[in-house]
Amino acid sequence: MTDRYLIDFYTHYDEDSRLCTRHGSVEFLTTMRYIRRYLPAGGRVLEIGAGTGRYSHALARDGFAVDAVELVEHNIRLFRRNTRPGEAVRIVQGNALDLSAFPDDRYDVTLLLGPLYHLYTPQHKRQALAEAIRVTRPGGVIFAAYVISDGCLLDEGFLRGNVDVAAYLRDGLLEPGTFAARSQPKDLFELVRKEDVDRLMEAFPTRRLHYVASDGCALLLRDALDRMDDAAFRLYLDYHFATCERPDLLGVTSHALDIFQK
Repeated sequence: MTDRYLIDFYTHYDEDSRLCTRHGSVEFLTTMRYIRRYLPAGGRVLEIGAGTGRYSHALARDGFAVDAVELVEHNIRLFRRNTRPGEAVRIVQGNALDLSAFPDDRYDVTLLLGPLYHLYTPQHKRQALAEAIRVTRPGGVIFAAYVISDGCLLDEGFLRGNVDVAAYLRDGLLEPGTFAARSQPKDLFELVRKEDVDRLMEAFPTRRLHYVASDGCALLLRDALDRMDDAAFRLYLDYHFATCERPDLLGVTSHALDIFQK
């Protein structure tokens, strides 16, 4: 992970606005739906790479005790500004690769919802996963999010033309024949497929509970979703929640959520 690329990007990027749009809310609502399924009453949460606190604050306002770690100072300032009186939430600056400030076996739910977007070697990815697993209590649940290459390529490349697919092939950012992505730190986001996630998790004695296409086709359908009235959007969410774990649809998403138990 190259910190300067991340710091520059997130200092100028409005992540809160993305998650608050109708199409962007699909990922947030899906993730929260699964978190609430596994977080016990009175449970403790650690969010690693908390950003400005969209998830941390929502869970704290639900009455859970939340600790948060964030790398970017700009995000930490916004996180603290967004904290309401009485919220049981605290944030410290830190890195997903080193959670030595946190004890073993402490948290009921650990969220790793951003750092794996920006780690480019299996060693670093496994280090971040190992740290998240270490601080989670036995039987606790870890949520690890990934950016999925095919959903991004369909949306930003073939649909919107923001990515020159032919140039990506020519420049080695896509593998000829398979269209698998090859990312570098200067590209900021590491794009993967489910088989990459499966290989990473082979190193850990954990049990997968769910693998979820957390926003499904929401980015592809963003214009249509943003035009929907409330009733139509609720119906779309019902469809998405019913199908987001279907194996035949797992690759057609821009973000995926791997949920596993220690």
